[in-house]
Amino acid sequence: MKTTAVRLYGKHDLRLETFELPAIGPGEILAKIISDSICMSSFKAAEQGSDHKRVPADIATNPIIIGHEFCGEILEVGSQWADQFKAGDRFAIQPAINEPGNVYAAPGYSFATIGGDATYIIIPEVVMKYGCLLKYQSDAYYFGSLAEPVSCIVGGFHVNYHTTPGSYEHTMGIIEGGNMALLAGVGPMGLGAIDYAIHNPRKPKLLVVTDIDDARLRRAASILTVEEAAKQGVELIYVNTTGIADVPAHLRGLTTDDIGFNDVYVYAPVAAVIEQADKILAFDGCLNFFAGPTNPELSAAFNFYNVHYNATHVAGNSGGNTDDLIESIDMMAKGLIDPSAMITHVGGLNAVVETTLNLPKIPGGKKLIYTHVEMPLTALTAFKELGQTNPFFAELDKLVTANNGLWSPQAEAYLLANAPALDA
Repeated sequence: MKTTAVRLYGKHDLRLETFELPAIGPGEILAKIISDSICMSSFKAAEQGSDHKRVPADIATNPIIIGHEFCGEILEVGSQWADQFKAGDRFAIQPAINEPGNVYAAPGYSFATIGGDATYIIIPEVVMKYGCLLKYQSDAYYFGSLAEPVSCIVGGFHVNYHTTPGSYEHTMGIIEGGNMALLAGVGPMGLGAIDYAIHNPRKPKLLVVTDIDDARLRRAASILTVEEAAKQGVELIYVNTTGIADVPAHLRGLTTDDIGFNDVYVYAPVAAVIEQADKILAFDGCLNFFAGPTNPELSAAFNFYNVHYNATHVAGNSGGNTDDLIESIDMMAKGLIDPSAMITHVGGLNAVVETTLNLPKIPGGKKLIYTHVEMPLTALTAFKELGQTNPFFAELDKLVTANNGLWSPQAEAYLLANAPALDA
């Protein structure tokens, strides 16, 4: 079967190409990709090429397919997995394979026949062996694509840990009923973190979210409201730190008796933000450095007096595990969390190369790609103007407007039924 895919050949060298997939073996699965969400990690892979930890050294002659936040349908199942999967099953992928001796191998970084920015793929045996193919039952494919980034958020909440004086045991997870801060927390991943923080069973009592942009803060507050958080027993405070002379003092002042925060998440790879996070930690506070940097030399000052006397500490995670992905899918299926707020742009496979290479320069949140569609990357906010001359965008604008300006299963269904097909 022929596939059309975006392949990485080297630094800044992404190509949209059509080529032949081999026949599947007994341990493999042939699948159709419907949606893929472009992650900043794909930009980093394109920037670094084979210098990236997950990208093989020989991509110049054996290119890999990029994209690791994807969802689709199974077309053909190798005999080895016929008792577990069948043609027509929808699926999501856990890209963190964690194969012993090869922990960095991952779909979207390391393989020639599997990645999210493709029309058709072959899921290799190693993905199956480690349980990374998950059945997915939902009307919305994009929920399946966003399950992977949501699982990273979930993993961030699970990887934090705390201690008890006099004991050497670590208690995993955030402090229930404690103080939490999300710094630089209204980007796409930050929005998902706010949603999860106020709707998962283990909640903070106080949640402070910072940013330096009023428009982003207003959008976040209109989607994840202070009132909804209060219904869930969480006091949610949005703070624009621009112009505040002493940000750590201001944030600590929002906590009872200036005690500080038990769990602090850094959602931007900025040294100044990391240092703010360090200064607002409570006793036994856990700083989670969530934002993956492109600069391998990124460093920041950290107060080791507080490490010694106040038991402050650092955690971090790159991705979530399979349990985190299952939890994400389950919570979305039950309507407990809705990742739609993360999406600000949609487009077709033809838009992937330019979008990936320029991702940091494109404002907004997640860029959602429908791989069998020919469509320029388009902001949801642009639908209204485009709809004045194009009925397709006019209908999309109606559907998005009806959902508080957010992408929706109804908008996806309309796009898949009416968008121009990809010209391979």
